Amino acid sequence: MSEFWLISAPGDQENLQALERMNTVTSKSNLSYNTKFSIPDFKVGTLDSLVGLSDELGKLDTFAESLIKRMAQSVVEVMEDAKGKVPENLLANGGLKEKMKYLKIDLTSFVTHFEWDMAKYPAKQPLVSVVDTLAKQLAQIETDLKSRTAAYNTLKTNLENLEKKSMGNLFTRTLSDIVSKEDFVLDSEYLITLLVIVPKPSYTQWQKTYESLSDMVVPRSTKLIAEDNEGGLFTVTLFRKVIEDFKTKAKENKFTVREFYYDEKEIKREREEMSRLLSDKKQQYQTSCVALKKGSSTFPDHKVKGPLLRWLKVNFSEAFIAWIHLKALRVFVESVLRYGLPVNFQAVLLQPHKKSSTKRLREVLNSVFRHLDQVAAASILDASVEIPGLQLNNQDYFPYVYFHIDLSLLD
Repeated sequence: MSEFWLISAPGDQENLQALERMNTVTSKSNLSYNTKFSIPDFKVGTLDSLVGLSDELGKLDTFAESLIKRMAQSVVEVMEDAKGKVPENLLANGGLKEKMKYLKIDLTSFVTHFEWDMAKYPAKQPLVSVVDTLAKQLAQIETDLKSRTAAYNTLKTNLENLEKKSMGNLFTRTLSDIVSKEDFVLDSEYLITLLVIVPKPSYTQWQKTYESLSDMVVPRSTKLIAEDNEGGLFTVTLFRKVIEDFKTKAKENKFTVREFYYDEKEIKREREEMSRLLSDKKQQYQTSCVALKKGSSTFPDHKVKGPLLRWLKVNFSEAFIAWIHLKALRVFVESVLRYGLPVNFQAVLLQPHKKSSTKRLREVLNSVFRHLDQVAAASILDASVEIPGLQLNNQDYFPYVYFHIDLSLLD
């Protein structure tokens, strides 16, 4: 499962023994995989400031989770032709050990081997400063995400509009990818080539009558150059001065003259625009493969990521790491508020083995830690019991500190 429960209990002897009982029961019953979750000693400050931080951290936690889900979804959209490779682009910088700090690892490994990044978020700073650093970092990532995805979506929209123009019927679609210079009489003072849409059942009628629809139609000048389900696109050459008469007679016979005049520069521009948009969109995902050489050795081809995917990959990792640090801060703040000073608690990360075991796991935790808050423990069994002074839904409150981590970011 990609679900984790981050809990804490007081660090006194009685509760350390309770944690041991929990580990024993959950292990024997195969309910969850449990690991210690290390959180540094922060500067506590005043209890009033902790209450304010608790509320701020809750909002920031929700914001961070929403942000990484949006970034994960953006990776899916950019990699539309290679969705099977999405997970390998949703990784976190290492943290298992200092020497592995710059390796990319899967999200589950990062969470289960979490280490606080002292260089990025110094624990000796006041808690307010640490939270402010995280908030500014996430806000900047969101700002950049909005601008980059807006540019990408504009590119996609422009390309889709061009593609729609090339996929309509003969009455509406662009003709730049159908016609060629050889289909037209060009640069003539007297002659012009028109394009006429003829219904399929009327092909024979067209061949028999087009030369006589008006005066001055060039004999044997028609040619079928394109078809769709309803009809065909025919050329016909005639004298310029009879254009309006020919259009009128064609309409009477249910032949439609398509308003189109061959402009080589405009057709070239439209084709180049389509090609450019396709190229730009593709390059946002992946540019090319290059061979990296070092001395006399040649390494295997190295895939160079496109700018948007590369940015998403790096900043998803940054946002995810910040999010898990926020979880650690929430555990610290709530543990101090719940268990008091001096700071003394033990945080544990539980990974339920399967969805069906979560109810039993909750019962075990409630049984082991019910002494911490008898009213809360009772309310879990009876939702009608109100906890005095607590402005939370009973389902969100337990005798122990509890936070949920869900790594199903693409669901």
